[in-house]
Amino acid sequence: MLKKIIVAIDSLSMSQHVFDEAVYLAKATDAKLMVLHVLSPLDEQYIDPLFLQPTILYPELQINNSKYANDWENLKKDRLNWLHFMCKQATELGVKAEFSQNIGEPSRMICDIARNWEADVIVIGRRGRRGISEFIMGSVSNYVLHHAHCSVFIVQGKIADFKEIHEERAEKAEVLR
Repeated sequence: MLKKIIVAIDSLSMSQHVFDEAVYLAKATDAKLMVLHVLSPLDEQYIDPLFLQPTILYPELQINNSKYANDWENLKKDRLNWLHFMCKQATELGVKAEFSQNIGEPSRMICDIARNWEADVIVIGRRGRRGISEFIMGSVSNYVLHHAHCSVFIVQGKIADFKEIHEERAEKAEVLR
């Protein structure tokens, strides 16, 4: 019997679908739901990760990092508001829900939080990366599937067709030129 379900979501468009599946599962089993989001400073494209600890690598580097610190704080606030909204959606559908935002490496963090919260299942999305793309970019869902202490329910994202893969490769080749 499922009593505790964690849904790990990020800020991509697929997150709503993953969340909906988790809410459906929680409602069907009368389980408690935790909406989890992990912020990774190294993954956020518009945040400069160097501001976090610039003097560790380069002690002579003394820059004014207040802009990046403000951006980071704004990002955290925006994501917390988003999580609160998602949690409210689940509650309105009759699901007991809470949320958690953490900072760290998403793959490990999801597994650690699931273990500490004693989750029965983790619901997570998969973007559909394959081959070299998955090897280079890594796969959070693959890591969670192989390292979680509990069951993992993977919601499949759109799988790129041959034409999309070819166009993506052509764009990358153009950038390298």
